[in-house]
Amino acid sequence: MSVYNGAEHLRQSVESILSQEGVDFEFILVNDGSTDESPGILEEYAKRDSRIRLIHQENQGLTKALVRGCAEARGEFICRQDCGDLSKPGRLAKQLEHIRSGKDRVLVSCTANYLGPQNEFLYRVSGQVDDLTVRNSLLKGSLKTIRGLAAHGTAFFPAELYRKVGGYRPEFYFAQDLDLWVRLVKYGKISFCQEVLYEVRVSENEISGVYRKEQVSLAKIILALRDTETSDPTSKKLLFQASLIRPQRKRKVSNRVKAKTLYYIGRCLQSQGDPASKNYFWHCVINDPFHLKAWFSLVREL
Repeated sequence: MSVYNGAEHLRQSVESILSQEGVDFEFILVNDGSTDESPGILEEYAKRDSRIRLIHQENQGLTKALVRGCAEARGEFICRQDCGDLSKPGRLAKQLEHIRSGKDRVLVSCTANYLGPQNEFLYRVSGQVDDLTVRNSLLKGSLKTIRGLAAHGTAFFPAELYRKVGGYRPEFYFAQDLDLWVRLVKYGKISFCQEVLYEVRVSENEISGVYRKEQVSLAKIILALRDTETSDPTSKKLLFQASLIRPQRKRKVSNRVKAKTLYYIGRCLQSQGDPASKNYFWHCVINDPFHLKAWFSLVREL
């Protein structure tokens, strides 16, 4: 798990892993140059629990933190967890059993619940009905048809194969997970536990929309690499192009982008008849007074 200024929900995330039973594991935590209380919290847990291996580094972004953490992994399998998210009881043992129970399984995910800022249930991304369809989309799909895991943090895969395919590649500041999945499934099957074993927290300050353009550009490069022989000089050119796509440090979550996330959360709650939706619509129009759909939804709720 990589941690960057995640103090608000860090304890819950860490404890959701430390409370796992029925499997021997090490918990590798990479403090990626946090400037909040995260380092102190991590040090506190590391002193209390010998299963924790804590690494401190200057801020380099998620991908390089994952490269560093996975390089230190000594277990037979590697399991991901994102800071702020929660692993449900029994997750590690059940995913371990799942990957060992099926022939040629190289990547296992699970069903995940997505929660709002106040722990409101938003929606569920279930285990895919047809594992083969997902694998084929990763191997042959287009940008519009490719499919992946329920969440990056649900990933569970063999450490030896991870190293064989080259692991997370530092050239991909974004979309590093898709790049890895495409290479892993060339060696075997992807499979999904149907049980809800993971919870993803959706923040009001979600930044995925901020770098949407960069993510799409990298996804296109990933698909181009997938269809190009590794020894082909084109591969080196594509990786170099990927290395140039980096976030602008000064770019922040604008009020308009924040409004989109608030509206999305509101719509999820509205679809379930949750009256809390109007609070999100209201905060949406505060951030973006010209968000007409939010105004319409707010009037409907009121």
